[in-house]
Amino acid sequence: MPTIILINGYRFFFYSNDHLPMHIHIEKGNCTAKFLVEFVELVKSKGFNASELKEIRILVEANKELFKIKWNEFFSNQ
Repeated sequence: MPTIILINGYRFFFYSNDHLPMHIHIEKGNCTAKFLVEFVELVKSKGFNASELKEIRILVEANKELFKIKWNEFFSNQ
């Protein structure tokens, strides 16, 4: 599970066997979420409240270019 970044206690990562469309997983404590990267859309969430999801969405939007680069680097080397 390559971790891309840690921000405000959120771990942004993808699984080594992930699939398209490009997306990012987020964990904090026992809470999880998954966002599409290209259009920054929530796919699923467990445990996060609305304000946390809003914060995560902002962080995904702010870091989407990094997520794209890291996704392409990792999956092009497999």
